Amino acid sequence: MTSFFRDAAARPGYEPVLTEDGDAEPTQQPVAEEEEEAPGTARKRAATIILTIVIICLTFLLIIAAAVAWARSRPGDHTLPCQRTVAGEINNGYQCHPEISHHWGQYSPYFTVPSEISADTPASCEITFVQMLARHGARYPTFTKAILYKKLVGHVLTTVGNIEGKLEGKYEFLRSYKWRSAADKLTIVGIQQLTNMGYKHYQRYQSLAKDTIPFIRSTDQDRMMASALWWMEGFEIARQEDPEHIGPDYDEGYPALLIPERPDFNNTLSHDLCTSFESGPFSHGGLDAQSVFAATFVPPIQARINEDLKGVNLTSREIIYLMDVCPFGTVDPDDVPSQYEAPLSPFCHIFTTSEWRSYEYYQSLGKFYGFAQGNPMGPTQGVGFANELVARLTNSPVVDHTSTNSTLDGSHKTFPIDKNTTMFADFSHDNDMMAIYAALGLLNGTKALDKENLQTIDETNGYSTSRMVPFGARAYFEKMRCGGQDEELVRVLINDRVIPLQNCGVDSLGRCKLGAFVDSLTFPQHDGHWDQCFE
Repeated sequence: MTSFFRDAAARPGYEPVLTEDGDAEPTQQPVAEEEEEAPGTARKRAATIILTIVIICLTFLLIIAAAVAWARSRPGDHTLPCQRTVAGEINNGYQCHPEISHHWGQYSPYFTVPSEISADTPASCEITFVQMLARHGARYPTFTKAILYKKLVGHVLTTVGNIEGKLEGKYEFLRSYKWRSAADKLTIVGIQQLTNMGYKHYQRYQSLAKDTIPFIRSTDQDRMMASALWWMEGFEIARQEDPEHIGPDYDEGYPALLIPERPDFNNTLSHDLCTSFESGPFSHGGLDAQSVFAATFVPPIQARINEDLKGVNLTSREIIYLMDVCPFGTVDPDDVPSQYEAPLSPFCHIFTTSEWRSYEYYQSLGKFYGFAQGNPMGPTQGVGFANELVARLTNSPVVDHTSTNSTLDGSHKTFPIDKNTTMFADFSHDNDMMAIYAALGLLNGTKALDKENLQTIDETNGYSTSRMVPFGARAYFEKMRCGGQDEELVRVLINDRVIPLQNCGVDSLGRCKLGAFVDSLTFPQHDGHWDQCFE
């Protein structure tokens, strides 16, 4: 275990301490979005980790003034929703052009999701525990996708260069467009998102946060560590502004655990272990579902663009990639920090709002049939974390035989379960978060998605990937004590939307009693279908 410090990389001899223990191909799940990295040796990887932390701290010196300005933007001030910062307003996230930007699936920047039940702490109740599960902030494309996008954009630009005469307005930007090549790391938007997230977390849970420090876990992937660091920065900004805070000094460090992302290392924040899911018969459900829907919605777009840009001759898959370039260009804006208007990438305007809704549904199908209950083995990938959550909620040892690490979870230093540890913050990936939600039964209200016809958000019971796992997504698992109740209650929020619990006697505010909630989790407590992983 290690501790993260604000000036960690500037400290002589600093190096992160790792814990020790004695485009996806058609036959694979679309895990490449979160798992692929540039190839390299272990030595290069270690150097990259250290260099990344140094870069993070140098970047901090350049943009700390902006970070403080974001943190001091008062909740409720929405007069300039598209000019707050490139990442959006602290409480509500990215609200610019929602008819487009809220329909990019897992590539949408975080935005607060409307809740049918108030997300405020109910009157006469106090929060006694909170577990946050967060996705990393906005990033550049993964290494493999960055190569594909660069090749595609280069082909489009070459084609445009051979077209004589004036282009239609929405394509005119291609005459002077320059592709910027980067991969895997957080963008400036991602850094802002996590700083905002940490600040908001402190404000929301001030009654707990003022006299305690959260226990933090992250995988050892660069963007994951960076996300944890920037979240802590925002949390600390808010804490220093709070005259009531009485907790330990930040310079003493935040307790943090870095867990390796490796196929041979048990890690509940990153799936890698289950063979039948990773490379066996359950490894392609998401892509199969997407292929069916793509055959419905892509051809008209393909015909239009190929007609507009004579000679470009884009394939169906390349149309999807061209749509991907829109969100990735938006979360990597030009002219930062002098530009604070959060502009959409010009690629976004090539497509209509209805086409963006189809794109979102395409992404939602991939996650639902790849990692949630649409895949018979999807929820099993989240069972380990679900059992860890039960242990933390009940202050009891972890009982699990799946992806948990018994050495780490068996130590109070690396997995505290005492009643004095009441705040936890874990950082993971979109695919893993979807599996965790499914393992906990949070998606049980969503029936099997139609693979051929687009369904509305009402028809999916509020499910879409942009609502569940955007860049900077966060889930809160709360425990609260309320007047007149003889037992603590559990409530879950995903991106500020209260998710009514299932099969545990839920009340009108979406909550269940702690004991009933734990008893309802029979699927994870029986290890899901882990026995089918290695058949």
